[in-house]
Amino acid sequence: MTITLYCFQPASGLPDASPFVTKAMTLLKMAGLDYVEDRTGFSKAPKGKQPYINDDGEIVADSTFIRFHIEKKYGKDFDAHLSEEQKAIGWCVEKMCEEHLYWILVHTRWMDDANFERGPARFFDSVPAAARPLAKSFIRRKIANSLWAQGMGRHGAAEIEALGRRDIEALSTLIGEKPYLFGDAPCGADATVFAFVASVLSPMAESVIRDAALAKPNLVAYRDRMMRSYFPTP
Repeated sequence: MTITLYCFQPASGLPDASPFVTKAMTLLKMAGLDYVEDRTGFSKAPKGKQPYINDDGEIVADSTFIRFHIEKKYGKDFDAHLSEEQKAIGWCVEKMCEEHLYWILVHTRWMDDANFERGPARFFDSVPAAARPLAKSFIRRKIANSLWAQGMGRHGAAEIEALGRRDIEALSTLIGEKPYLFGDAPCGADATVFAFVASVLSPMAESVIRDAALAKPNLVAYRDRMMRSYFPTP
């Protein structure tokens, strides 16, 4: 068995700059599956996005479908210890992270000039110097258009900050004093929540939302606990 995970690159203390890649990495580790990383596969991504995996010739794109694949092929039930209600809540929390907090994170990283230079600008280091400014401008415009189409880009900065603080407050409240989202053992949703909490806390982007997360000791401890369990420092 050989699983290849197509991903981006580590950044600012994160296993990968993309929370979706970090989620996929965490799921593979939670399932006890070995994998190798390939950081050269973006141009061949079947859905134009990463992550995706090649599992002995079977291509699976999107972090959620990677989870479904792991559960079906390897018989791993990430939520075996959860009630049906907890499974439903976990799904809702994942979608809040992936369909709402994600766009706030994108806006924070890409639309703020200082944050862009601190983080995403580094992604263009492999582009020839002469073409780099044009490439940066083109991609930032493309992302700005995506933010506008999705809706987050239509809000003012203060409005986006207010939405982000609500997400952080919700995550902090749900985790509470528990080690993981639903108690003493991690579940599938923890892979997603961890990926996004870690991304928000990363110094890649300074923001009111990051400050709000840093002010929640339980979120910082949760991030650290997941990092020690799945991405220990050598």
